[in-house]
Amino acid sequence: MGLMGLMFIVSNTALAQDDSTKVSIKPYGFIRNYLTFDSRRTYTVTGGEYNLLPYDEQWNEDHSEDLNAVPQMQLQALTSRFGLNVTGPRIFGRASSAKLEADFGGFGTNNHELRLRLAYLKLSHGSSELLVGQDWHPMSGNIMPEVLGMAAGAPFRPHSRAPQVRATCYYKSIGCTAALMWQLQYMNNGPKSPSDPTSTNSTAFAHNALWPEAFLGLNFRRGAWYLQLAVDAQILKPRTHALLGGITQRVDESVTSVSPTLYAQYVTNSWKVKFRTLLASNTSHLNQLVGYGVTAVNADGSWSYAPLRASISYLNIAYGTKVRANLFLGYMKNLGAGSDLHDFGGGNYLIYMKGGSNFTNLNSIWRLAPSVSYNVKAFNLGLEYEVTAATYGDLAANGSIKLDANLRNVVNHRICALVKYNF
Repeated sequence: MGLMGLMFIVSNTALAQDDSTKVSIKPYGFIRNYLTFDSRRTYTVTGGEYNLLPYDEQWNEDHSEDLNAVPQMQLQALTSRFGLNVTGPRIFGRASSAKLEADFGGFGTNNHELRLRLAYLKLSHGSSELLVGQDWHPMSGNIMPEVLGMAAGAPFRPHSRAPQVRATCYYKSIGCTAALMWQLQYMNNGPKSPSDPTSTNSTAFAHNALWPEAFLGLNFRRGAWYLQLAVDAQILKPRTHALLGGITQRVDESVTSVSPTLYAQYVTNSWKVKFRTLLASNTSHLNQLVGYGVTAVNADGSWSYAPLRASISYLNIAYGTKVRANLFLGYMKNLGAGSDLHDFGGGNYLIYMKGGSNFTNLNSIWRLAPSVSYNVKAFNLGLEYEVTAATYGDLAANGSIKLDANLRNVVNHRICALVKYNF
């Protein structure tokens, strides 16, 4: 019969005749094709469709050619998506609903694989709701920019989906959002093992800390306006064991980070303006280039750490309906840590962040991305030009970048054409 046939049947089937126990299942999704061209080698994920930033220069032996100055082009449909929206009976006096969503952005040995995106249940009552399951991070989700590229504004916008328990409630125009989150697809980086300090990404660094990531936001909504002032906090345990005198021993070490943020949104039928500014602290799990570093080697073999910080902001302005114009602006500045990092010899510092050692000398990034799209019924057609510039330099002792020498700008020009059919 096939998956789509099954989805059609269940969408028209009620599990009971009584309205109080009736379950409705509605399928949705889209077929999406991206054609992308990049002027140089860039750091991307999800088959190259999710673009973050250009790599630093990599000169050959006689310094005559930058080996990363290689253009690339591709066409892919792997982020085509399908899902089920479920509405069900009242539970504990609350309206119940659920969502299950997947695409083909996972990776196997030879090809792309089915990937779980969303899987949650929700209980709602009046202006309050409780969500349990995998959903967008509270700083992502429905408040993302309208850019055409799959990265949806990352690394300037926090981007993550995570298993969570989230509660939201409102009294008139004032609301509160609180969430506890665990890691799955989007992870922090840390040392590979007690004997191998090189960087790897894993959920273990968060899970070993026992405490989940916590988010608390104060919301205001009235008319076309939505405002949120929030803070996100996280504890990691990079290592549970260390080598001391050739013997592996348990150690107790952790790194704590706190990231305050302000979000503002203005939405009408034709206009949509979104702005976020974030003082990011160790936000690699949010697809941002901000990690943490080792500040001391202790007598018991454990390490002390400090989170790196960055100022990250974006502005997105969209206008139109059938023909829609959009402009995205993003900026990130590396602020370093609050203390000097430990020098393991010759200016060798251990920093753990997304992308491993490729971006430890990153000073700043900016992006400009204008686009135009044509939207009619189930069909979307769009074209976007995205210029992303990264400034690299020499690492300072506190994890920031020395501003007096060897700064260099690397620019990538990306053209993205989108064809999308919604169902």
